[in-house]
Amino acid sequence: MDPPLQALIAAASSFAFVTLLFSLLLLLCRLRRPPKTLTLQTPPFPPIADERAIFHPSLLPISMSNLVSATSNFSPDAIIGDGAFGFVYRAVLPAAATTSVTSVVAVKRLDPDAAYHGHREFLAEVETLGQIHHPNLVRILGYCSSGRDRLLIYEYADHGSLDHHLHSSPGDEGSVVDLPWAARARIVRGVASGLAFLHDECKPCIIHRDIKASNILLDANLEARVADFGLARLVEPTRSHVSTQVAGTMGYMPPEYRDGGMVATFKADVYSFGVLLFEVASGRRPDLPVRVDGRGDVGMVRWARELVEGDRHVEVLDPGLVVEEEVLETVRGYLRVAHVCTSEVPRDRPSMMEVVRLLSEV
Repeated sequence: MDPPLQALIAAASSFAFVTLLFSLLLLLCRLRRPPKTLTLQTPPFPPIADERAIFHPSLLPISMSNLVSATSNFSPDAIIGDGAFGFVYRAVLPAAATTSVTSVVAVKRLDPDAAYHGHREFLAEVETLGQIHHPNLVRILGYCSSGRDRLLIYEYADHGSLDHHLHSSPGDEGSVVDLPWAARARIVRGVASGLAFLHDECKPCIIHRDIKASNILLDANLEARVADFGLARLVEPTRSHVSTQVAGTMGYMPPEYRDGGMVATFKADVYSFGVLLFEVASGRRPDLPVRVDGRGDVGMVRWARELVEGDRHVEVLDPGLVVEEEVLETVRGYLRVAHVCTSEVPRDRPSMMEVVRLLSEV
């Protein structure tokens, strides 16, 4: 064999051997390497020092020990309400805790097991209620952040929620206040005023996203206080909406949410207010159908709208309401406002400022 050819074959054989040896070594190393594990960790809560940076100076940090004592260790007997992310307790705080006289307050304890959502609700309430004041918005007094616990302290509403007084049965716990038309009208005007303030006077503006009877609290004088800002979103003044997940309560949610809308808008709050107005006037729950002769079950809002359109306003009214003849025109005016607020098309709904004006002119 020609010597140059022999040299070429030898070189090729050596290269192939080295390549094979390298490949075997690489495979062996990979087989011996321990497999990677992917660990998903829930981001820890930010330290309280970071949270205080967004808190309004008027909000008081209150210790967990004071809240444990004030609620009898969060006794079930102290529970006065519950929501998606925790319970609300009646508490009596000593003067040392509030830097004032001994006071009765409401304490919302967010569920530690709903870590992300509970913490987000905590921040949402602080970012909204913690920096604004209005006679028709519930006032937040302080907060507590201890370990995984997040708690919010509010002024106490003597008469509880509007839902309780509209829908409680005689055997239910808690006293029920009679709500004549004048009281209902005043409550509705208060809610409208509070929402108009959120939408038009706050900077940034605020969309509540969960207006319903159980989120309207009543003070000793039956004045309305809009509560529960855990789903609220801040909106810059130049915008009319904010992209987010659909939120709210069945019966109060606008029709555009059923069509897959993924933005929170002021007009969605207006729709929920219109539903609330129909509920206050009729005493009917918006998530329960109304039985109509010859038609079967009809949604409460649709039922009420059709009666208003047919100039049959009186048939919408709560059977327990006694309305004098001279007040009927005022009632009709309120129901017409509810009708326009619940328009199917968002642009056909008025702003809350316009609602306040319309109610004042009735």
